[in-house]
Amino acid sequence: MKVDIRHWIGIACLIVAPMALAQSCPDRNLMYWQAFPPGGESDLSARHQQMVLKKKCAAIDAIIQYKAGAGGGLMWGQMNQLPGDGLNVVGINLPHIVFQPMEGQVQYKTQDITPVFWFHFTPDILAVPEQSPIRSFADFISAAKAAPGKLNLGGSGLNSANHAAHERMNAAFGVKTNYIPYKGTGDMSLAVVGNQIDGAMTYSAFAINNKSKVRALAIAMEKRHPLLPDVPTFKELGVDWVDGAYRGIGVPRSTPPETRKRLSDMWAALNADPEMKELAAKSGFELVNVGVDQMDSFMKEKTKLYTEGAQRLGLGKK
Repeated sequence: MKVDIRHWIGIACLIVAPMALAQSCPDRNLMYWQAFPPGGESDLSARHQQMVLKKKCAAIDAIIQYKAGAGGGLMWGQMNQLPGDGLNVVGINLPHIVFQPMEGQVQYKTQDITPVFWFHFTPDILAVPEQSPIRSFADFISAAKAAPGKLNLGGSGLNSANHAAHERMNAAFGVKTNYIPYKGTGDMSLAVVGNQIDGAMTYSAFAINNKSKVRALAIAMEKRHPLLPDVPTFKELGVDWVDGAYRGIGVPRSTPPETRKRLSDMWAALNADPEMKELAAKSGFELVNVGVDQMDSFMKEKTKLYTEGAQRLGLGKK
């Protein structure tokens, strides 16, 4: 009988794939710590990952825990007190973990954070409540110039991506608006949707997930977002601005290198899952894949970029 080696290779792959997946799954439940309250982009992305991880690793759960405060700084200042057992992962954000230590009011330094995977990026966006008389970015600039210091814009945290974007917009367009920090996007959204504030410098995901309740005016992307085709880019409006926030996971620094690698690979597998891609696209998340192998160079580049940006914008100065 003639043996087709390709047939047996195919069978071997079918056997090995589940075994490899099983080996990558934790043997106990994960504690997934969030630095912001429920309802924001970090929480939504964690819920997506929780769902897809359960499909891949049916025997365990990712238990989401919240420790909000100081724009994420409370959790990040305490993450190295958690066990480095590979069962405690913490949601982290850029540029927050660079900006906050520069401001000096948090109990950690950027180098105290140990990132193992950055999983998505959300562009900056300017939005106003649906009831707002401001119908376009031109209307917004006119209103801001007519009454300097009157418009209040919400954002997630002090010395955060939202804070930096707010200061950047004021400088780029020669206006003066006030930045109002909230604990997270979830808290901020209540104020914007409830028309209690003039608008928000926030992320694309917020505008996409609240399409019927807010009006997006401008977005910091190279090209218009496919889910927001009527919203101009800041580039179209005359400013070379493509930026936003990165979200990822970090671990206590006592976590061994091989465990960091295993978690990095696990999150890469989550990002590669078709269901995750669909969930991310619907919610306005731009998936990225930065694992432990690329982490040192990525963090060096981003830390330099955001440090220069913070100094230019005057963030952290009293």
